[in-house]
Amino acid sequence: MSEHQVDLLVIGSGPAGQKAAIQAAKGGWRVALVEGDRRLGGACVYRGTIPSKTLRESALRLRQARQLGGVHAGACPAGQEMAALIRNLQNVTGAHDGFIRAQLERNGVQCVHGRARFVAPRRVRVEGLRGEAAVWDAANVIIATGSVPRHADGVPVDHEHVLDSDSVLSMLYLPESLLVLGGGIIASEYASVFATLGVRVTMIDRYPRPLGFVDEEIVARFLAAFRAAGGEFVGDARIAEVRWDGVSRVVTRLEDGREFAADKLLSAAGRVANVRGLDLAAAGLELTASGHIPVDASCRTPVPGIYAVGDVIGPPALASASMEQGRRASAHALGLDLGALGATIPTGIYAIPEIATVGLDEAAARRAGTAVRVGRALFGEIARGQISGNQDGMLKLVTDDAGRLLGAQIVGEGATELIHIAQMGLLGGFAASDFVENIFNFPTLAEAYRVAALQIEAQPGAGARRG
Repeated sequence: MSEHQVDLLVIGSGPAGQKAAIQAAKGGWRVALVEGDRRLGGACVYRGTIPSKTLRESALRLRQARQLGGVHAGACPAGQEMAALIRNLQNVTGAHDGFIRAQLERNGVQCVHGRARFVAPRRVRVEGLRGEAAVWDAANVIIATGSVPRHADGVPVDHEHVLDSDSVLSMLYLPESLLVLGGGIIASEYASVFATLGVRVTMIDRYPRPLGFVDEEIVARFLAAFRAAGGEFVGDARIAEVRWDGVSRVVTRLEDGREFAADKLLSAAGRVANVRGLDLAAAGLELTASGHIPVDASCRTPVPGIYAVGDVIGPPALASASMEQGRRASAHALGLDLGALGATIPTGIYAIPEIATVGLDEAAARRAGTAVRVGRALFGEIARGQISGNQDGMLKLVTDDAGRLLGAQIVGEGATELIHIAQMGLLGGFAASDFVENIFNFPTLAEAYRVAALQIEAQPGAGARRG
């Protein structure tokens, strides 16, 4: 068995692992990255973000065809092959593997394919894909193994009739009907995408509304669009039983006696750390009650020299945040102080329509005791919204009583791009007047910032507060 020594061993090649490895390599360290799959990129590329967004693009094209009244303006037929709906996925994922590998190799990172298992703190055995084994001694280890679906008690996921978020796109054909259990980001994204594709979707959740952490007005507009696409949301629901009837339907019975049946069921009960086979105990680590690896603000675990980043440590579990966590963990190990991770991380939800938030929403600002001013801009009143048929969207700005920007929330196509203007505004300490006094291209959805800010500026006392 061969033995190797490195300054840093990164376990996992998703967004967090990539950035961690590159940062350390740029710092002059000897770095090796271990990936259990034959391809680089992690679940983000092959089972999560990229595949789901590829399917979403197909749904958007279908919706656009309906809006234009073209020949193919009908709903996507049940029985449509899923492969046809995500026909360019293989090209996209193949390109990702290629440029990730090239970037790592260009920075001098050694890529190792195999299954990693701790045999001691900072000592890792890697069994290669052909059975060969090696032991790696590292001065530092970063765990970036991502997450796997959480399977709720009493929901018999079989990956054929009852699916999770990793297996939902393995369906051979588009179902006629779908039950979605959950109301979080994954549930909302898939429910809205499949509804847009013409599937009869029922989303069932124990809370009164989906996306409970998002501004209520924004969620109301999302739900209106979901229902307009034929979807149904059932809130305040407690699951009593989920079963496959043995013939053609998955049946969900609620505690109040109501039953719902569909061709397929997606269980979206959140995600937990992907640590199977890592033998964390040998490293001196154990998971939290929520199923994640505990870390401090610098992503250090309780074991010296071992860091954890990305989905494996829990929320916000965004690819963008994971990249920054990986970079910062390596910087800390290198002795570089980057300060605290910024609080202005935007959240993007790729439902139909898109949702994006940054900073405080109205409810959070009021809970903090802040005197709040709110401005709204409806996409239907913006020229670009009319031109693009994107009329159901809304941008909402939240400021304090002096007009200083506290946060923004957006629903509508383009939301995940538009939110970055507010992000920069928060970083720059903008006030509503800054959006009013600057010029935006016409026609663009970015004009919504000026419209919302004008509404804030028109409120009684605004001029006095600026002066």
